[in-house]
Amino acid sequence: MIAFLTVGLLGLLSLSIPVGIVLFMLGFGIDEFFSAFPLLRGLGNMVWSTSNSATLIAIPFFVLLGEILVRSGIAERTYSALDKWVSWMPGGLIHANVATATMFSATSGSSVATAATVSTVAMPQAERLGYDPKLFSGAIAAGGTLGIMIPPSINLIVYGFLTQTSIPQLFLAGLLPGLLLALSFMLVTAIICTISPGLGGGRRTFSMREMFGGLAELLPIILLFTAIIGSIYHGWATPTEAASVGVGGALVIAALFGGISIKMIGESIIGTIKITSMIMLVIIGASFLNFTLSAAGLSGVMRGFLEGMGLSQLMTIFVIVLIYIVLGFFIETLSLMVVTIPIVVPIVVGLGYDPIWFGILMIVLVEMALITPPVGLNLYVVQGARKSGSMGDVMLGALPYALTMLAMVGVLIAFPDLALILPRMLE
Repeated sequence: MIAFLTVGLLGLLSLSIPVGIVLFMLGFGIDEFFSAFPLLRGLGNMVWSTSNSATLIAIPFFVLLGEILVRSGIAERTYSALDKWVSWMPGGLIHANVATATMFSATSGSSVATAATVSTVAMPQAERLGYDPKLFSGAIAAGGTLGIMIPPSINLIVYGFLTQTSIPQLFLAGLLPGLLLALSFMLVTAIICTISPGLGGGRRTFSMREMFGGLAELLPIILLFTAIIGSIYHGWATPTEAASVGVGGALVIAALFGGISIKMIGESIIGTIKITSMIMLVIIGASFLNFTLSAAGLSGVMRGFLEGMGLSQLMTIFVIVLIYIVLGFFIETLSLMVVTIPIVVPIVVGLGYDPIWFGILMIVLVEMALITPPVGLNLYVVQGARKSGSMGDVMLGALPYALTMLAMVGVLIAFPDLALILPRMLE
């Protein structure tokens, strides 16, 4: 069964078949060859029960929130304001890439959208100021990955839905690791540019008046993030309700900055429909595949396989980490999550690990998959925004940040309280 899934998944994806369709096809195959029961008869009920969830309504709202902020021109204002605060460090404007990605991660919930936003704004600056294209592009690709770690995160919503784990606690668990990862990216950038100053372009300084004047551009984003996350943590709103309030807030901000128009709203809605449709097809397909896998007993097979290896708890985690790193080379990130969660999470919980902690560990591994070839989506997003040079430049530039994420995996395994300390404060 494991061989069937592995060969089938990689083979069908190599044919450029949409991921959601691949998941359905694998479910049909499991039903046909490995199940003694006619599982296909439960398909209609499975599709309905999966899609009829109030939790999932948060996804289109958060996508729409990000679309409005991106298309209303707020990204350019945010980038300019952060540039005034961080460009004095070795690496100059590269730090603004990471800082802007961090800010937009706190509102959009999507890594690809964050990377696309920062790329569009930052690339003209890199060409004008003479930055090394490799490191500059790699920093954008890596910074964009923070969109699925720093709350509100669409991937954390999906993880919470599939594992029946508290989404507010997952959001809180991702906050410290996400911010620490952003600071680590900036530290790595500063070290690299101190060793090789030519990679970072010129360091720029601004007057205190200019710096504090730029804070006015950041204040609306900060207030929006505080309203969304604060309402969830105080119990005033569910993630879905907070997301809808966030959309209203984004429209107000866009109107205040003069970025609202009928065309912008229309484009935002169309973009939201496209992204949400893709996500829902993947989730529904994954739910059906999970149903067939559970009925066919795959979880028991995997558990028996790992137990038969005679590994300790820690070594089992290391094996799972290695599996995610390898799969991340070939499988799109959301698909990687929904395919593996029903198999891996029960094993991890059975070993005594906290599912919230493992959710954050998984997100870091999935973030790595976004900037590792050949399927790293953020690499293609950034390369598309460059419109020149080779993909190899972006891959090479992202390498130091991928290694930083690997170090974060080690930190989370060694110090699980980094992810659990804030959720425990909610209990």
